[in-house]
Amino acid sequence: QVQLIESGGGLVQVGGSLSLSCAASGGLFSQNTVGWFRLTPENEREFVGCITWNGGRTYYLDSLKGRFSISRDNAKAMVWLQMNRLKPEDTAVYYCAAGEWVSNLRNPSAYAYWGRGTQVTVSS
Repeated sequence: QVQLIESGGGLVQVGGSLSLSCAASGGLFSQNTVGWFRLTPENEREFVGCITWNGGRTYYLDSLKGRFSISRDNAKAMVWLQMNRLKPEDTAVYYCAAGEWVSNLRNPSAYAYWGRGTQVTVSS
């Protein structure tokens, strides 16, 4: 099994930046697609973006393209979510998730492993 721990959340002003980290241990992390999700006010896990197992492809929620970017280093078992030009509506708990056989990249149910989340608050 893969264990995931997010870090890097915090309080930031509108227009600022944050970089979230996801540290993995156990399992075959390098073979896992890693996704980032955030919890909406309706208590649903919204797809933010994901990166394929070798970092070859990334996918994002359309509204976040150009502001958010995902990268990974399998040798370090790390994935990062860089968030720029943050807006109040980006405030949420952010989760990283991993799965080896992810058929639907945007569906949280497709990911087998989850971290506990890290809070991001964007103040105006």
